[in-house]
Amino acid sequence: MKIIIAGAGEVGFHLAKLLSYESQEITLIDTDRESLTYADNHLDIKVIKGDATSIAILKESRVEASDLFIGVTASETTNITACVLAKQLGTKRTIARISNTEFIKHKDEVGFTRFGIDELISPESLAASEIELLLNQSAFKDSYEFEDGALTMVSLTLSRTANFVGKTVKEAGQLFSEIHFVPIAIQRFGTQYTIIPRGDTEFREGDSVVFITSEGGDQELCKMTGKTNASIKDVMILGGSKIGFKTSRDLSASGFNVKLIENNKNSAFDLADELPKVLVINGDGRNVELLEEENISDMDAFISVTGNSETNIMSCLVAKSKGVRKTIALVENMDYFELSQSIGIDTLINKKLLAANNIFRYIRKGEVIAMTKLNNMNAELLEFKVKPTSKICNKLIKNVEFPRSAIVGGVIRNGEGLIALGGFKVKEGDYIVVCCLPRSIKEVEKLFL
Repeated sequence: MKIIIAGAGEVGFHLAKLLSYESQEITLIDTDRESLTYADNHLDIKVIKGDATSIAILKESRVEASDLFIGVTASETTNITACVLAKQLGTKRTIARISNTEFIKHKDEVGFTRFGIDELISPESLAASEIELLLNQSAFKDSYEFEDGALTMVSLTLSRTANFVGKTVKEAGQLFSEIHFVPIAIQRFGTQYTIIPRGDTEFREGDSVVFITSEGGDQELCKMTGKTNASIKDVMILGGSKIGFKTSRDLSASGFNVKLIENNKNSAFDLADELPKVLVINGDGRNVELLEEENISDMDAFISVTGNSETNIMSCLVAKSKGVRKTIALVENMDYFELSQSIGIDTLINKKLLAANNIFRYIRKGEVIAMTKLNNMNAELLEFKVKPTSKICNKLIKNVEFPRSAIVGGVIRNGEGLIALGGFKVKEGDYIVVCCLPRSIKEVEKLFL
């Protein structure tokens, strides 16, 4: 595919990096020479210095021959304008990064597709949604929903007391008469290798395991692993950034009791006016005395989303030392993801990764409905829609030649999530969630064309 990315900032560079690894033809446009020079020196891509809303610059990038135009500059006005122009000049599909979430809420009413924007994404909104989902699945490190929760991906680390440690996948499955969860990826403790489990794969203490669950599967997993999916009500958030604001607003609207700490006095007053259901505190969240005064030890969850990754990590560690059950830190440095398990923070989230995951499904072949990369694992989770022409259509899963490094996690049929084993027959219109290692993605895509 020929892909043009406008904006060489954090999200744009990260996207260009991921896509260039997949041998896509990438052109990166930005006005900042330094950002472009860095990208040019580190990635196998073409760079163009200039304004993405310039028709001359767009023509220089050969926009008329492009398959996808992605506007991810810091300015939503630039992104929207550039996408509209790119569409008029001949690109097949456009995606614009925006910060005003009202646009997403009313996109069908306004009709953005009519003037050339196929998809809108907001990294801040994605982060806020991810945080709320993690709080609702408090026993797990990571979580991702397909089709409004018909199927849910959850991950956890197996402790010595987990019922199925020492058992194979097949043996663990026999502990329940009905299966509402299936393991789809395992990373052994102390290694960087991702294993796609089979029936004879053994669970071991310290394994980081990703499961797909249908309704009730999360409770079964908690029972088998000795974890508690405890209800979270009292939440403290550090940082009144866009993510802090959106998370506070959404959580308070969902019935959570939220305290928001913001260091800047003027920002704190503005936030207090805009968030009537949230207790906004003006103070330095790095101050342990302030956190103790605000009863941090009584909180069920602590979320740190300041603009500084180190502050977020350190404040979450303080919260953990005070007995807070669930801690979530926003980080910009992807390398920190590998440390999350060893340093004791429950979950790290990254805006770049969330935005890239959301955009990546447009790169995949077949009708990809949703996609996420597994945190700290070398695997992707893809949701395909089965078409009448798909090779998998009207076949039993066990009769489909799936590569060894891929596995079906579940099927959504008529809105109901199902854990699909070998004897399940796939039908047209089914939504199938597949986990696969990068080397098998192309083979898997062919099954759904």
